[in-house]
Amino acid sequence: MQLQDCSKDTVFEQDQFSLLLSCFCHQQFQQKMQFDSIKTCSKRTVKWKGKDLFDLVCRTLGLRETWFFGLQYTIKDTVAWLKMDKKVLDHDVPTEEPVTFHFLAKFYPENAEEELVQEITQHLFFLQVKKQILDEKIYCPPEASVLLASYAVQAKYGDYDPNVHKRGFLAQEELLPKRVINLYQMTPEMWEERITAWYAEHRGRARDEAEMEYLKIAQDLEMYGVNYFAIRNKKGTELLLGVDALGLHIYDPDNRLTPKISFPWNEIRNISYSDKEFTIKPLDKKIDVFKFNSSKLRVNKLILQLCIGNHDLFMRRRKADSLEVQQMKAQAREEKARKQMERQRLAREKKMREEAERTRDELERRLMQLKEEATMANEALMRSEETADLLAEKAQITEEEAKLLAQKAAEAEQEMQRIKATAIRTEEEKRLMEQKVLEAEMLALKMAEESERRAKEADQLKQDLQEARESERRAKQKLLEITSKSSYTSMNSSTTALPTDLPSFNLINESLSFDFKDTDMKRLSMEIEKEKVEYMEKSKHLQEQLNELKTEIEALKLKERETALDILHNENASRGNSKHNTIKKVSEGSTLLFSQLGLGAHP
Repeated sequence: MQLQDCSKDTVFEQDQFSLLLSCFCHQQFQQKMQFDSIKTCSKRTVKWKGKDLFDLVCRTLGLRETWFFGLQYTIKDTVAWLKMDKKVLDHDVPTEEPVTFHFLAKFYPENAEEELVQEITQHLFFLQVKKQILDEKIYCPPEASVLLASYAVQAKYGDYDPNVHKRGFLAQEELLPKRVINLYQMTPEMWEERITAWYAEHRGRARDEAEMEYLKIAQDLEMYGVNYFAIRNKKGTELLLGVDALGLHIYDPDNRLTPKISFPWNEIRNISYSDKEFTIKPLDKKIDVFKFNSSKLRVNKLILQLCIGNHDLFMRRRKADSLEVQQMKAQAREEKARKQMERQRLAREKKMREEAERTRDELERRLMQLKEEATMANEALMRSEETADLLAEKAQITEEEAKLLAQKAAEAEQEMQRIKATAIRTEEEKRLMEQKVLEAEMLALKMAEESERRAKEADQLKQDLQEARESERRAKQKLLEITSKSSYTSMNSSTTALPTDLPSFNLINESLSFDFKDTDMKRLSMEIEKEKVEYMEKSKHLQEQLNELKTEIEALKLKERETALDILHNENASRGNSKHNTIKKVSEGSTLLFSQLGLGAHP
């Protein structure tokens, strides 16, 4: 026979029977070992028993707490478990290929934290319970579903880091039952926000611690670890039988949360079946024997297997631990202490690394800041040098302009002096000309007077000449030559005006500005109760958190989408009923209820 485990590539050979075992896939969150193909190469009987195959799987996984697990298969729509003392091929396994066996938890602990020692055991239970909750085989109220999802995220992703776990990082994760998602008018982003809020509070929890917290919450769910079977009482009434770590429970088919009757294992004397009839004999012989019928003989066999296994574990828990278990617990404590020290060391190293990184980041930031300041100062210096050069050039130009202006001013001053001198000379000449004009006017006046006088004289002379001619005529002989000459002088005077033009000079000064910015049976029963009370006290804070979330999302609930289990759970919660106090109450009233349900028979 050849058997191969794909997870470790281990090959075993025996006879001519070949058996292939597929991978154990943690990433898919499935706890199963699947045999891909069974091929019979000869008709000889294979000697391998169920225990041989089971031990092979356990060795492959490194699992020592084997009493919780088994190999499950399905035959004619009925679940069956591989018997350890029976040959594999003697089982009523399907003949078609491939035959699939699921490596699953067959029995559940009462207290996961105290009973599950190995980390691999805790991890397998975590994967199985998580899958049952998501597949709605275990009813979980919405607020508890969000809390469990946050622990699942912590187990997978480690501590919350807002820089790494950004919005949408849970988009592809299956964390909540579809029933819960459909019950509220909430988007995936709103669910992610509430899961992340609790996820951030789990900082510092390792994967095994987060998975154990998940199991501690899940083990208080009413349907946790219960195997349900359809039965009928002697009247033919359909009921459900529940088998779990605490005992046997009778349910109404429509209410799998609250049992009508419960039988703790310490109150049961004998369990047996004959064909389809199943018989429960209580420890108190005064109480009637209870009988019911199942649908198939195979179902009765399965019920008996589960009853024997759970009863043995129930009694085993109330005895001193075996040497093997003591060794395992000691090793687990040592391993836990080692891991704790390792986590503390890693935490210190992480803290030191974070501080070093913060210091480095601060130094890098400071260095960058200094570089920027140096660059800015260098640029400012360059601008200052350019400005200084520009100012020096402008100062030189201004100086030259000033010299030029001074020269021009000097020239202008000389010109003004020359003009002033010219003006002075012109004034003197003007006065002189005025004087000359005045003199000329006076002369002209005199000449006019003289001319008038002379004209008078001329007239007189003419008159005398006329008289002389008359005398000449009279005296024809007497010649009087009188010769007279008259000269007339006319003078022209002109005036000149000298215009004066004074130049003006304007000097414009320029200025420059520059701007720079800058985380015993009764006794035993009493002990169990005491442990439960202590656990409930520890869970008070957790319950307050759950109630707070429930109140927060209640306004978004769609009442029309509530299932029967939702309604039953709300009724139990309003009455203050929990899994453990309900079982205690129904155990106290079992006799009366059995007669009412038609399950009682005289011994």
